[in-house]
Amino acid sequence: MRSWVIGLLAAALMCTACGSRDEAAPSTSSPRASTPAAASSPSSSDNPGTAAAEHEGKPKIVFLGDSLTAGLGLSEDEAYPIVLQRRLQKEGLPYDVVNAGVSGDTSAGGLSRLEWALDGDVRVLVVALGGNDALRGLPPEELKRNLAEIIRRAQARHITVVLAGMEAPPNYGRDYAVAFHRVYPALAKEYHVALVPFLLQGVGGVARLNQRDGIHPTAEGARIVADNVWTILAPIVERRAS
Repeated sequence: MRSWVIGLLAAALMCTACGSRDEAAPSTSSPRASTPAAASSPSSSDNPGTAAAEHEGKPKIVFLGDSLTAGLGLSEDEAYPIVLQRRLQKEGLPYDVVNAGVSGDTSAGGLSRLEWALDGDVRVLVVALGGNDALRGLPPEELKRNLAEIIRRAQARHITVVLAGMEAPPNYGRDYAVAFHRVYPALAKEYHVALVPFLLQGVGGVARLNQRDGIHPTAEGARIVADNVWTILAPIVERRAS
């Protein structure tokens, strides 16, 4: 990614950190776990058992992430995992999406709730973590260790993993940014997992595709993020569905 885009993204990240304590602090809130029924039918939120019954038996694709995945600032059906749910339905692919995004989550937070996220018949796990690790300047070695453990636990259950890359802002220096960047392709190579090189490709640093905080995508931006993921995800789900 070009340096000017990283600079814009960094400024937005720091604005977000200064403007929202909740986003910068570890989150204790529940993930936004969504299925198409839960997203489109008010009655299903009143009676969760109804939604569960409607989707019982379908394999799941779980998106384990932070506020970018949760769809902070968007309606539930605008978050990129739910955009992908509609794409799956359009293509006739029999999967239910679980949006396990939690605002403010780091890779350590994602690891701590992994057992919950992998409950049920999960076939694919999309791991989209690291933005908050970078924002806090956490060691890239710690990021790599946490993501590796998430991948290992998922693969032990025969779950296909897709890893979504993230970039660090330049605030902590070039060495940190380079070390952070290298975590994702290194893990993809070591564990033979598919890699989305940069989750926010085409969106990060583009003002019209981001909300006023400059970091969280608009509905249009979220659709581009969904396209980024779909490019890698589509051949996997098509193969697993056959």
